[in-house]
Amino acid sequence: MKLSVVIALSSAVLSQAWAPVSNIPFRQASSLNAASIWYSTSTGNTETIAGYVAEAAGLSANDIGDATADEITGADALIVGAPTWHTGADEQRSGTSWDDWLYDTLPNLDLYGKKVAVFGCGDQESYNDYYCDAAGELYDQFVAKGCKVYGFTSTEGYIHSESKAVRDGKFIGLMCDEDNQYDMSEGRAKAWIEQLKSEGFF
Repeated sequence: MKLSVVIALSSAVLSQAWAPVSNIPFRQASSLNAASIWYSTSTGNTETIAGYVAEAAGLSANDIGDATADEITGADALIVGAPTWHTGADEQRSGTSWDDWLYDTLPNLDLYGKKVAVFGCGDQESYNDYYCDAAGELYDQFVAKGCKVYGFTSTEGYIHSESKAVRDGKFIGLMCDEDNQYDMSEGRAKAWIEQLKSEGFF
């Protein structure tokens, strides 16, 4: 009887040892997996900034024009970015897919309590009085939906005069200028992601 048990156990061990190992990777859940990046662009500058942000965060950047409602509501945290095109406008300032999305889609989504971080792209020299105004519009609309915005940054080191992206003396997120300070954008994006991590955004 003992011999039969030993043989049976040995067979089981050998069969497991020679069993094929699955090559399917198991996705490790992490806070970064729960965040997503959404942007839209006119000239490609905001796409460049989105790329810097995505690389620093280990995420992929997506065009807001391609977003589904489930992708937006399903994320624990949203990083959103836009250029400023319609300078001086009260709304629809980006000249991109954001202009319709903010007023046609966002109002229908339940985002209360959602973590949001905003980045913008603008030209401080040519549009000195309207720097990154569309980023301020993103901030206003997401806050109106009950979102909590992270990642405020200092205005030091910039040469603009006015910006609708400033609240209480700080930018409401990461602001970049690919026309006049392009050599600073990648470093600013990396520092901003580290700041967001320290704030508990991810």
